[in-house]
Amino acid sequence: MNRYKWSVEISEEYDFSKEGIDQMKENRWVKNEYPLVYLIQNDEIQEAYVGESTNGESRIKNHLVNPDRAILKKVSIIGSDKFNKSATLDIESKLIQYISADGKYKLQNGNGGLTRHNYFQQDLYRNIFGEIWRQLQEKKIASKSLEEIENTALFKYSPYKSLNADQYNSVIEIIEGLSSGEKKTVFVSGSAGTGKTILATYLLKLLLSPENETVKEGNEINRESLALKRFHEMYPKPKIGLVIAMSSLRETLQNVFSEIPGLKKSMVLSPSDTFGGDYDLLLVDESHRLRQRKNIGWMGAFTKNNSKLGLDNDGTELDWIMANSRNQVFFYDAAQSVKPSDVAKEHFDVLLNKTDTIKLSLKSQMRVIGGNDYISFVGHLLDGNPDALSTIELDKNYELLFFDSFADMFDQLQRREQSHQLCRLIAGYSWPWNSQKNTTAIDIVLEGIEFQWNTTAIDWINTEKSKQEIGCIHTTQGYDLNYGGIIFGKEITFNPETGKIEIIKENYFDKYGRQGANDEELEAYIVNIYKTILYRGIRGTFVYACDPQMRAYLKAHLPNYRTNFPFRIIQHEHVKPFVNAVPVYDLKAAAGDFSAQQHPENFTWIELPATVSPRSGYFVCQVIGESMNKSIPNGSWCLFEQDGGGSREGKTVLVEHYSIQDADLGSGYTVKKYHSEKQITAEGWKHERIVLQPDSTIAFDEIVLEGEELEELKVVGVLK
Repeated sequence: MNRYKWSVEISEEYDFSKEGIDQMKENRWVKNEYPLVYLIQNDEIQEAYVGESTNGESRIKNHLVNPDRAILKKVSIIGSDKFNKSATLDIESKLIQYISADGKYKLQNGNGGLTRHNYFQQDLYRNIFGEIWRQLQEKKIASKSLEEIENTALFKYSPYKSLNADQYNSVIEIIEGLSSGEKKTVFVSGSAGTGKTILATYLLKLLLSPENETVKEGNEINRESLALKRFHEMYPKPKIGLVIAMSSLRETLQNVFSEIPGLKKSMVLSPSDTFGGDYDLLLVDESHRLRQRKNIGWMGAFTKNNSKLGLDNDGTELDWIMANSRNQVFFYDAAQSVKPSDVAKEHFDVLLNKTDTIKLSLKSQMRVIGGNDYISFVGHLLDGNPDALSTIELDKNYELLFFDSFADMFDQLQRREQSHQLCRLIAGYSWPWNSQKNTTAIDIVLEGIEFQWNTTAIDWINTEKSKQEIGCIHTTQGYDLNYGGIIFGKEITFNPETGKIEIIKENYFDKYGRQGANDEELEAYIVNIYKTILYRGIRGTFVYACDPQMRAYLKAHLPNYRTNFPFRIIQHEHVKPFVNAVPVYDLKAAAGDFSAQQHPENFTWIELPATVSPRSGYFVCQVIGESMNKSIPNGSWCLFEQDGGGSREGKTVLVEHYSIQDADLGSGYTVKKYHSEKQITAEGWKHERIVLQPDSTIAFDEIVLEGEELEELKVVGVLK
């Protein structure tokens, strides 16, 4: 059992002045020259700066003579006896990301040098960051929880992101190419979730920041800073735009840019907005969604833009980008082209095949917990290559499930929404969009449950109504979800005779998605749609299929949702808590050692056997493991009563201990026999040590808790 203990302190606020720094010298972290992190802020104008140093006094004195910092008023020191240089760099980076997205302060920090790096005991320092944030909330320096922040668009698309090695190396190569003295075209390829949008926003912020903000103070001159210096010499006041063809994602990023110092929403452009701009550089995100004059509803305006450049009807938005900018960076994934109006791959290939085009590739999966293995799994699944699936071991922390029942899937998705937010239903375009003309019309009915398609095309996933609607590819591409509930419609099937996925085009209702496409092209677009929406979920993906053959194919190759409780489930409208029902907690308490991270908020109400009467405080959970097998066989469903105090000596208890797992991600649980050793004094008694004892035919170690560890122990329930 890990006994590594953590403590972290956030100091009182010192005046940001010579006198304040003299007082700060007595702070133990400053006085002993520990690595530390600091925050300088002005609450009146809500601006702040985050930094780190091994010599806090000297570094903060330097800030005093910086005119940009002159408006700041207070300094807080964040210190710990467990800090080292790698840890403070990591914590500084995280604070910049989260404080920026929290929204209370505008940061004066540049974003240069924010990179991810591994270091000894890095996982343990993730826990200490949670404690730092909790203290910042107590001091009213931070306003939102970490989970609230992580679900915001401002966090997801913020340019204050720590880049991985792929991304950071790409940034340097791009800047060096742009600074070469010649016009440059750069292609950054990468599948869904490899961080293309993050890289685009990071790069734009970096290039537009004043030179003295692009490199962390105190850093030596390195390859990044030299490249930036050359870029600023070539373009002292660069005109840069971020082009996004999809209106939904474009408006989301415009809103993000309006919250970032140094950026403006006007920097986020449609392809048409590039005319007359005379841009030094255009960054084009989701460039596979640039359009040609085919199957669009605004042919006249498209023709006029082509005419401005002397182009005929073969001109495309890709041509506009090339004509309206000196340099271009395209973030590109041909596998996410989903309709005939998208510029054909052949047009991009012309640029890619030029010898002076810089070609870069992102390979690390940044979105889904399942990583690149999950991306490969989806690819083989939808390319009709199931034999390759057995070679891929999916991450057990990624919740991929197939559902026979849509009602079960919708119920589970709603439960994830309660605990995580950003859990949405997405479907293939297999139903007419009747509600576009009649706002009261129902578009989709699944197992008697009625839905409309998304009622807005702009930033749909972040609207309140999206929880009860179904989104399409056009309102979800480019976005992150915590969980995606993916509905395979009636336009996609599986032919067991040929072993191939096939398309039923008469069941595909995207008017502009099918016109002008032959059968082979349409199949490729529809398969790309399903791949793209299956990549949305960070924590998990739930899958349901309408077509019987497709259902059988997916069920055979995906983990199946099991509802085989040995109890009758009571529907929510019939539940009388603790009168006719008790909750079943989905935590699978681990009898063996503290379990993997769990979320006990998610539960179902069930009927107890006739021989047991419900009562307040009763609950059921499953016990997994062999350490209690003399009395509790592995996999047993056990009835517990919430602990009400009193003696627990010798009883079998379900306990929770926070020092083993991050409480924000789910606490550690175990089931053991309880033994307490007490220290009795004249003032009373206190626990000296608690021993959690196994009861098994197999040898298991006792879990012994002493000292400060006792404060973190919670007895959740006692076995009935």
